Formats: sequence, structure tokens, C-alpha cells
Amino acid sequence: MESPISAEEIERLCREGVAKFPDDAMLYIKPILWAEDGWIHPDPASTRFMLHIFNAPLPEATGMGLCISSFRRPAADQAPTDAKAACHYPNAGRALKEAQQKGFDNAVMLDPDGMVAELATANIFLGKNGVAITPVANGTFLAGITRGRVMALLRDAGVEVREAVVKPRDLLEADEIWSTGNHAKVVPVTRIEDRDLQPGPLYKKSRELYWDYAHGRL
Repeated sequence: MESPISAEEIERLCREGVAKFPDDAMLYIKPILWAEDGWIHPDPASTRFMLHIFNAPLPEATGMGLCISSFRRPAADQAPTDAKAACHYPNAGRALKEAQQKGFDNAVMLDPDGMVAELATANIFLGKNGVAITPVANGTFLAGITRGRVMALLRDAGVEVREAVVKPRDLLEADEIWSTGNHAKVVPVTRIEDRDLQPGPLYKKSRELYWDYAHGRL
């Protein structure tokens, strides 16, 4: 698609829109692009833009339970995995519904090779022996902005961070697990399958550093 307006104009509209809300409003800012013409394959010249800004209070960081989903993320040659595309949401929705029917809050989705990709709605980290580990970006999931920010903040603070191939068993044997994402930011995992966990030191440092960054204290 071809955006009908520039990135600078999108930013200006975002700032204008945010200014219409109270200063203490918790907002979600969602720029949306879609094409109106084309048969199956969209016509780039028909791309339209919409900006959606709405109240979305941050979820409490009380912890969530995860299960391993039976639904997987597609490979890069199977879907547009390099974009936050609407076509990915039904698959994530299936994974979330499955998890909630089993009594969990979210789902760990594997890649086509059976390795951990991310959650249905966010990226995932685990802590093991003082090292923060997150699945290496392999083209099956979006390596999110919040994920990258947390990695950089931890490294700047002297924490070893590894991008690695993560097996489901690695999650089951982790010292701690947490997620990063645009909606909830940094959230601890307190249950993985039938194992209970506590919010750990790497999660706590990740959240503390992220909020210091977000509020201009770094």
C-alpha cells in the first residue's frame, strides 16, 4: 500500500488528536491504512488512512496465566508476517479463545518448526540464571517496539539479553516469564501450564526501566 499522507503528517494528527483529551487520559493511538480498490490484491494507489484514538486504561500488572496453543504463527512465505496486518487477528483470536476455554489468560504461539514465537497478543521474555532471553526474530512474528526498547534498556543497565531459539520446554523450566507489548507494556506471567511462577527480578527491572524511560526519567 501507499500511504496518502507522510509520517510527519500522521504524527501531527496524532498530537492534535491527543490534545483533545484530558491530560491524564490513558489513550491508545491506532493509525490504520487500507486499500479500497483491487481484486484480492489491493491497488496501492487506492490506500486510505484513518486515525483512531480512544481511551484504553492500562491493564493492571497482576500477572497472567499461559498455555501452549495448538495454533501456530505462519512462516513468512505463508502470510505477511512483517506487518501488523488484520489477517493475523483471526488466528490470534482462535488461540486466545482456546486458552480462555482452558482457564488461561493468553496463549504461547509456536512457529512452524515448533519453537516459541510469541504470545497471541504480545512478545515474550523468560529469565534463566540472571539472563533475559527472548525468541529470535525469525520472520514468523513482529519483533515489537516495546520488545526492542526493553532489550536496549536492560542491556544499558548491564543485564545480559539474548535473542535465541526458545523451545516450549525452556518456558516450562524458566525462572521467570514476562511479556512486552504496546497495549499492556510490561506484564509478569504467574502461571505457565500447570506451573505457578512469581514475578522475578528481571521482570521487575524491565518494568521499572520501561516506566522510567516512558516518563522521561532516563
